[in-house]
Amino acid sequence: MVFFTLMFSLNLDNMAQTRKYFGQFNQVQSYFNPALTGYEGSVVRGLVRNQWTGFDNAPQTYFLSAELDPMEISYAQDAALMGNTAVGLHLIQDNFGPFRQTELLLSYGARVRITNTTNLRLGVAANYNNIRLDGNNLTTEQINDPTVNAFLNEFATMEALDFNAGIAVTNQNYYIGYGLQNAARGRLTRGDVFINERPFVSVFNTGFRQSLNPSLTIMTNIMYRFQNDLPYNLDLNLKLLALEQFWVGIGHRVNYANSYQVGFLISNIRFGYALELPVSKSYLIPNPTHEFMISYFLFKKAGINNDSSNMFW
Repeated sequence: MVFFTLMFSLNLDNMAQTRKYFGQFNQVQSYFNPALTGYEGSVVRGLVRNQWTGFDNAPQTYFLSAELDPMEISYAQDAALMGNTAVGLHLIQDNFGPFRQTELLLSYGARVRITNTTNLRLGVAANYNNIRLDGNNLTTEQINDPTVNAFLNEFATMEALDFNAGIAVTNQNYYIGYGLQNAARGRLTRGDVFINERPFVSVFNTGFRQSLNPSLTIMTNIMYRFQNDLPYNLDLNLKLLALEQFWVGIGHRVNYANSYQVGFLISNIRFGYALELPVSKSYLIPNPTHEFMISYFLFKKAGINNDSSNMFW
């Protein structure tokens, strides 16, 4: 996760406004859009993101999720047989500056078949958020700021409950979706409330896949995010998959960073690595970010997708 701004000359509401970034954002689609829960079947995923390597107290993100399509338990040997519902559990922890943020999401997705290769998906998620503030590491450029001084040399914990929703259309060659985050605008809180509310976040995501020949496939993924209090965010990546086993790719986060990606598929396991470098005009610390991802598919081989016989995004 890259924290968008952490300027201690501002009030605590602005200090705690963060946005999660992943170089391999297409691997964690159901986090951004609950309609895509179970899109790739039953899978356990883990991701570690170490930002700005070599910089003291640099942000770190840990992501762990499990998605289950109940029908796969009974029909594990037949990838064509799939359920109409799926559930997911996502755990994310961010450490950045004086903040430690932990999110727990419980998601549910439902699928309605439109054609033999196209599905309409709907999803909802409940989001529990725990934010811990260590006032011993809190600094300010504004002397005697009453908002900041209330937490200096103290520990504060805030808890919030919110909800997400999403819709998507998925096909063997493409997917397109829209997700809404913070449906309750962060108003269901308890504890030390240092964030009064959060704006709605709109997430648009899409991907396309095209086989160039029996051995090579090209894939593109795009994610656009918009909210009132932060500039828009546009992520893009392009991957070339060889022999349905290895891939290389490049990515770009507009105005922020470029990424270079590699990965491989072995039986039920998918592994990916991304190296991310800030662009010269991003004003970010010019240290690299390393991101490691691993997925284990419970009842089928990696790369087999519910909407086709052989799919990987």
